[in-house]
Amino acid sequence: MPATVHRFDNGLTLIHHDLPTTGIAAIDVWVNAGSIVEPDEWSGMAHFLEHMIFKGTEKIAPGEFDQAIEKRGGMTNAATSYDYAHFYMTTAAQDFADTLPYLGELLLNAAIPEDEFEREREVVLEEILQTYDNPDAIAFQFLAELVYQRHPYGRSILGTEESLMRRSAAEMRSFHRTHYQPENMTVVVTGDIRLDHVKQQVEQAFHTFPEADACRIHIAEAEPPITTIRREEIQLPRLEQARLLMAWMAPGVEAPVGQVDETLPWKRFEQANQQDPLRAACGLDLISAVLGAGRTSRLVQELREERHLVQGIDCSFSLQRDSSLFTIAAWLDADDLQRVEALICDRLSQLMTVPISQAELDRAKRLLCNDYAFSIETPGQLAGLYGYYHSLAEITAAAAYPHLIQSFTVEDLRDLASQYLSPYHYAAIVVTPGD
Repeated sequence: MPATVHRFDNGLTLIHHDLPTTGIAAIDVWVNAGSIVEPDEWSGMAHFLEHMIFKGTEKIAPGEFDQAIEKRGGMTNAATSYDYAHFYMTTAAQDFADTLPYLGELLLNAAIPEDEFEREREVVLEEILQTYDNPDAIAFQFLAELVYQRHPYGRSILGTEESLMRRSAAEMRSFHRTHYQPENMTVVVTGDIRLDHVKQQVEQAFHTFPEADACRIHIAEAEPPITTIRREEIQLPRLEQARLLMAWMAPGVEAPVGQVDETLPWKRFEQANQQDPLRAACGLDLISAVLGAGRTSRLVQELREERHLVQGIDCSFSLQRDSSLFTIAAWLDADDLQRVEALICDRLSQLMTVPISQAELDRAKRLLCNDYAFSIETPGQLAGLYGYYHSLAEITAAAAYPHLIQSFTVEDLRDLASQYLSPYHYAAIVVTPGD
């Protein structure tokens, strides 16, 4: 690992990677407080808090942080996911000591004033309303609810109008004081800054945390595996093309899942994946590339280029803490929905019986390893990579990814497909034009 990991006495974690001569400082603060920790009735709180963090403290007025960063030519933003929230900024290295205290003050001492809370709630409600105009967002939310019928992964990260309207600024302050504590927080700093200087500045900026609260935390219930074909059809007005979304559950970092038959010959392989879900995730990344990455991938080549049955088709894998998701999405004419779904299932069956060619595997490995290389070209990208893996799994995985990818054989992918990509155990959402 080229990065240094340091834990302060208060439980805060620092990850540092010195990149001399870049002249850049990238700071990315990760908090284990995504929507997964919200009680059901507080759905959307984590994302709403992300907005409110920037509304100032007793020391910083609303908008002052953005002005301080932008006048130095820097940039800042934030994002919330199911498993985490993170807040990041990039500045010139010489401005690191002047700008970091602003971010630390906002994250530790967010005021969450009543008037700003009411105003920003309207912004978040408008964000929710905008998703109603996006058929792909609607379809994916229906798919998530179909897959995760018990787990918070089935809820919208944005929450609902009803849940947000019932929340108060006092409840958000309690949520903030409960989760924005040092043991839940990782500060990643990459760029042209020495470690001793970074330690000193981070310890000063992230020293006085608020007194911890204890708001109710949702304890996620394990989602049982999909043992049938779950399918729902929805109709949307003004839709020009139908959508087909299919999903399979896969190992999560902390709670691997899967459909397991102990009589099958790949049982030993399954046990290895239960012990190392990150390796299984890399294998599913490879399968997604074989099926849907580029014009020469299997599904794109056959269904779009040769048969002209789809306008587009995409395959992806999303690693998550409790349960990951493998998805295939196609845009097509409604008349071809049944045929395309059957063909996809048939091609998955082929993966389980006939190993892919070595040439296909080598191509997928090159694609993913090149994508990895392109994703760490800047200090900001590298900071995001470290924070993501440290928050979700372990930081060593950030450097191990290309090595894990290269370790797979065609037989490994066949066994992995047999374990997790059954044509008889999946969820599907069909979206068709309606009145």
